[in-house]
Amino acid sequence: MPITLPPDDSSRALASLKRYCSEELDLDIGDLPGKLLLEFILTEIGPSIYNRGVTDAQVYLRDRVAEVDGACYESEFTYWTRTSGKSRKEK
Repeated sequence: MPITLPPDDSSRALASLKRYCSEELDLDIGDLPGKLLLEFILTEIGPSIYNRGVTDAQVYLRDRVAEVDGACYESEFTYWTRTSGKSRKEK
């Protein structure tokens, strides 16, 4: 599944990438080279980042689901243990 960005996000990413190249690498790139670099990053590196996010989400959800058993568990058939086995007539 290719990673795509909505147009607004793509424009902001391109502006950020161009600024990074200018300020950190002393390299002024135009829109076309910037778009090509952004496309390369999304195609080549993006899936690794996306997959890591999916894995992190799975681990988080699995941990939360595992907690449900302890948080929502109610002991069954405890009436007689609470009353020490005595019937109400004996009290």
